Amino acid sequence: MAGLIKREDIDEVRQRTDIKEVVDGYVTLKGAGLGTFKGLCPFHDERSPSFTVRPQVGRYHCFGCGEDGDAISFVQKMDHSSFHEAVEKLAARIGYELRYEDGGTGPNREEVGKRQRLLDAHKIADEFFRSQLLTAGAAEGRNFLHGRGFDRGAAEQFGVGYAPQGWDSLLKHLRGRGFTDAELKLTGMFSEGNRGIYDRFRGRLIWPIRDIAGDTIGFGARKLYEDDQGPKYLNTPETVLYKKSQVLYGIDLAKRNIAKDRQLVVVEGYTDVMACHLAGVGTAVATCGTAFGTDHIKIARRLLSDDGTGGEVIFTFDGDAAGQKAALRAFEEDQRFVAQTYVAVEPSGADPCDLRQLKGDAAVRDLIGTRRPLFEFAIRASLKRHNLDTVEGRVAALRESAPVVAQIRDSGIRPAYVRELAGWLGMPIEEVSRAVGLAAKRAASGAPAAGTSGTGGATGTGQGPSPAQAGQPAAAPTSGASIAFMRPDPRDPVAAMERQALEVVIQNPAVLGGEAALSGGAVPGSETWERFEACHFVTPAYSAVHTAVRAAGLAHVGDPVAWVEGIRQEVPEPLQALVSELAVVPLPASTSEALQRYCRDILARLFELQITRVKADKMGQLQRLDASAQPEDFQRLNRELMELEMQRRALRMDS
Repeated sequence: MAGLIKREDIDEVRQRTDIKEVVDGYVTLKGAGLGTFKGLCPFHDERSPSFTVRPQVGRYHCFGCGEDGDAISFVQKMDHSSFHEAVEKLAARIGYELRYEDGGTGPNREEVGKRQRLLDAHKIADEFFRSQLLTAGAAEGRNFLHGRGFDRGAAEQFGVGYAPQGWDSLLKHLRGRGFTDAELKLTGMFSEGNRGIYDRFRGRLIWPIRDIAGDTIGFGARKLYEDDQGPKYLNTPETVLYKKSQVLYGIDLAKRNIAKDRQLVVVEGYTDVMACHLAGVGTAVATCGTAFGTDHIKIARRLLSDDGTGGEVIFTFDGDAAGQKAALRAFEEDQRFVAQTYVAVEPSGADPCDLRQLKGDAAVRDLIGTRRPLFEFAIRASLKRHNLDTVEGRVAALRESAPVVAQIRDSGIRPAYVRELAGWLGMPIEEVSRAVGLAAKRAASGAPAAGTSGTGGATGTGQGPSPAQAGQPAAAPTSGASIAFMRPDPRDPVAAMERQALEVVIQNPAVLGGEAALSGGAVPGSETWERFEACHFVTPAYSAVHTAVRAAGLAHVGDPVAWVEGIRQEVPEPLQALVSELAVVPLPASTSEALQRYCRDILARLFELQITRVKADKMGQLQRLDASAQPEDFQRLNRELMELEMQRRALRMDS
């Protein structure tokens, strides 16, 4: 069995990996100060971005849920992989050849983790299906694509393939690539009968379904032949990789456009996604055999950076009864978004694929452009269920539609829809306004479960006080966490001063060693380092971090990633997240010059605080002395007080 990856290679991968590039594959990051980026946390639901990444130190920290780590731990958590697998994935990403303790080259194929084996099988199957689309036997598949307006270039762009009609074409191919039947059973690409396993997809057009990182995790297959007794569309069943409630077809192609345009278009099928992208709507995705639900929303919100500063989600549905029902289900999830939600329904009932064929690319773009607010669609749908020609029908319609209007988040738009609803019903505005107000009060007093229709709430995440608030632990609770490390009240000026100093030192250690530190040449003998070492931190958590900085020394000051990791290894485990937090919190500076000035000023204030403390101690000693009985001690203390005052004035002049 292959040995452990060499420690120096792990450190090398950690230092060479650009953590921002890794996180960008999952989260939309925006600049948040010099060298710092923020986005919506991928580990918990939140409305305002608190997930912070600082590439210079190679770490991330969420100020909402406390999750923290480096590029390796991020890949572990996002891919549900082992530490070993995450390091290997990142090493492959940067082209670094790992070495192992046994002198080998790492695990062989049989020892690769289950997830990676499944990904390998899907990648090979994806390539196999695409190659089969070019064969003579796939003529019906090519005819289908041509009939929907897709040429060979479109098929290649979306990776469309073909599953041969035989029972074991893919099976033989993957067996030939070294996969065992036990492994293949886990992929979802095969069914099992009395004689063993056989191809699940046969004689069908194939679409690869990829995750947000671009890895193929499943397939969607469309029936082509009349003698196929299966459903029109057949997808991969639930597997370790493929969870249909968490998958959006086309997300790998659309993620950049979604983040750039702050728009997500949800369509109903694979060909609709293709039609939208080819027509210029590059933000389109589709669910895979399930309704657009909570897990899909989490993916969408992270990409949209759904923080209340804009963005829109547009649902497209068929104009028939089933399409309207789907739209209303989407409305039930509307309150989970900060972004505005819309619905785009083609009056003729044509989906984007049909629309593109009938009227061209511009018609698809126009469909998205003529979107209507989802709550307007929901209100009108509720009115259609009642006979508005009767008093009873109008009253019943008001009772059903008033709670919908009450849910509209925008306080400026809500009164306008009260007036619209009054006009649609032919009722006095005052009467409709009272009904909407009562509906809002009932929703508030009834306190329904967060995230359900009628709450007006966002996500039901129960966002309570942040761990950064006073009285909370300095790190996520863990076994053995000490009460001594409770985070102080941030309003305490001394604690705030100590925290700022640690932020400066951890993020910009060069400030401790003068110019020599910039090239990694700082030594513990430098004056600034000695002053920092001598400081006395009174806040327990910050004192422990200060001790860790001293223990780590300045050996790695020229390597920010190793510097922060060294400090993390020196603090008690409950405080490791605090170190990450201090390493990524944005410093108030917009230029390198301003940053250096800020760092010097903060350390000057810290040193001045230390001088003030020492002066206070010596002043107390002086007051307790009998000057006539102890003249030498009296003179010595006066000299020391004068020297301390000169140091304090010098610090102020330098800053």
